Amino acid sequence: MDLTKREKRRLRFERPIHEDNAPQEHKQAEQKPKKSKYYAFAAVIGIILIAIIAYSVYSGTRPGPYDSFAKCLTEKGAVMYGAMDWCKYTQGQKAMFGRSFRHIDYHEFDELPGIKTTPTWVINGEWHENVQTFDKLAALTGCRVQG
Repeated sequence: MDLTKREKRRLRFERPIHEDNAPQEHKQAEQKPKKSKYYAFAAVIGIILIAIIAYSVYSGTRPGPYDSFAKCLTEKGAVMYGAMDWCKYTQGQKAMFGRSFRHIDYHEFDELPGIKTTPTWVINGEWHENVQTFDKLAALTGCRVQG
């Protein structure tokens, strides 16, 4: 099979164009799996973040075990003064209430002049220094401990 000059020239011009397209097609085929892996990874990370946020919102809004007791203390005028940043006893008193501590009327100790010990509870004008048991707080205020 003999080719004419015209056919040979046409084949010569067609071949480089065809060969140049082949690597691009091959490159595009390689990129698709990388993109789909990226999207899958991003989706998994997104689902994990949504789950963490949902759990945080759920656990933050759940009622605490001593909510009614803490609310009663605040209604009776009990105020706790402490140093949450550095005082382990203040932190311990807060831990006793758990999630219910958000209902306690709490202030930093420097808001009331004269406080020397943290935590200090002020109930009916009387100062009660150090960590107080629930039973003592209940006796001082008339609130019932339910938990």
